[in-house]
Order: sequence, then C-alpha cells, then structure tokens
Amino acid sequence: MIRKYFEPENAQSINLWNLTFKNPVGLAAGFDKNAKYLSVWEMLGFGFVEVGTITLRPQKGNPKPRLFRLPADKALINRMGFNNDGAKVIAERLKNWRIKHRNTSLIIGANIGKNKDTPNEEAWQEYGLCFQELHPYVDYFVVNVSSPNTPGLRELQEKESLKKILTHLQRLNQSFDLIKPILLKIAPDLNRDQIDQILELANEIQLDGIVATNTTIGREGLSMKKQKVETCGAGGLSGRPLKKISTSIVKYISQKTKGNLPIIASGGIFTAQDAKEKKEAGATLIQLWTGFVYEGPGVLKRVCKYL
Repeated sequence: MIRKYFEPENAQSINLWNLTFKNPVGLAAGFDKNAKYLSVWEMLGFGFVEVGTITLRPQKGNPKPRLFRLPADKALINRMGFNNDGAKVIAERLKNWRIKHRNTSLIIGANIGKNKDTPNEEAWQEYGLCFQELHPYVDYFVVNVSSPNTPGLRELQEKESLKKILTHLQRLNQSFDLIKPILLKIAPDLNRDQIDQILELANEIQLDGIVATNTTIGREGLSMKKQKVETCGAGGLSGRPLKKISTSIVKYISQKTKGNLPIIASGGIFTAQDAKEKKEAGATLIQLWTGFVYEGPGVLKRVCKYL
C-alpha cells in the first residue's frame, strides 16, 4: 500500500557511472546514518540513498540536543557529530540486506568521514580503511570533508590534504575487481578560488563527481529572531536558506567543467520547481534532506512527476 501511494510512476531513469538510477531523486547522507531503513527508502521510491556519514570506529556524536527546527525559515540546524555504528557493523548490515534483497534496484552510496579524535594528518589512512570495509556492499562513495560538526574537518578541503586522501582511495579502488565511483562533498562556504583548486584536483585525479553542497555555518537572511537562533548554538544550517547559494555553486561547477563532471545537488529542495532549478543549473542527480523533513514523503513523487 505504501509503495503504491508514494512510489513515482513512469519516472525517468538515469545511467551514470555504469549504474542505473531508477529516478534522479535520492536521500542525502545524514538521514539514515546506519543503513537501517533501506527497505523503507526503496518502498517510498527513492532512486538512491546515501548512508552515513560512516566513520571507521563507532562514534556517539555530540551531546544532545543537537538538532533544531527553524520552521519559519523551513530550515534545520544540526551538530550531530557523525554519530554512527562504525564501518564494520554497517558493512555487515549492508551485506545482510544485499543477500535478502538480491533483485533491488536501489542504488546505495556510502558517505565516509573521519573519527573526531583522529588527527588530520592521519585522516587519509582512516578514510582508506573505511573505504575498504564498505567497498563490496555499496555502489558509490562520497568523501565528506565538509561537515562543520567535526573540529578541524573542513581543513581537509585544502588541496594538498584532499589530494592525499583521494589519491589513496583511488589506489585502493584499483585493487578491487569492480571499481566504484568516488565523489567529494563540498561546503557551501568555500570561495571561488577554493572551488577552483578542488576542480583542478578533481580533473587531475579523475574524480567521478561532486556533491554540492553540505550545510552552511552562515546564519544570514533568517526570519527567526537572532536571539532564538543563537540559543540553538553551533552547527550546520540546511533547508530553504541554503537554496540559492547551493544552486549558484552547482551552476559554477557545471560551467567551469563544461558539464563534464557529474554533480549531485543538495540544499534547499522542497518543491518540484526547486528540483528543476538544480537540474537547469547543471545537476545530474538531486538529494532531499530538510525538504523531506518538512514536506514528507509525498515530495518525492511530486518532484519526479515534474521532472
């Protein structure tokens, strides 16, 4: 009954990275951190799901409360802190799900990060170990160096740090029989020079795509009173206030790469029109997160129908 009511009809499939996405709408990382609800997402009709962020070792995340709604702005502030069960447990969970659902058409991505207590200079090794643990059970990877909720993590977006992580993952990827796409998730707070450096690196190491964007540390343009926003504390802002900046970054990347680098757009998608704007800006696929929270599962069908 749920499938019949929510699953998009006659959705347009997309072939990318030798994968077939039954539709271009996915669920962004951070919603199903531990890959516990894959059957639910498939039933609701998502074309793909990104699980995680997954770290090598289990992690409790930041103290609660750590998620706040800003209803007037259709926004969320979160500082979850990569709370997850760890790569080994999640890999086993994915393995068992794959065995039970051999005929699934759901594309599963793994968003990977580093543990909070791991020094940045050792991060490349941890990303590699996480990658190896999950590799047999997912369809693609997203390297997360852009969450604002792990101290120092965003420093890994600098070109040399990134190069060390991504070249290591590419080497590991070559050791498997089946090579998996590797993408990078970037912050909306990067300036154009920083984005240019990332795109140079992406070209140099033949990165498979970009996820644009993560949450922002900015608080501009909110209708909620400043004092109320400040009581929420630190964390990444997502939702409607992120829409314009996220779309502008998608457009910039698409133009700079002449549309040759696939982009998964995430940030401020609530309606079919929002999704269309992202596609017109140059996105190949889109992801819901805050829009799914506020609009409910019916948004997926509306977006697919419009696209």
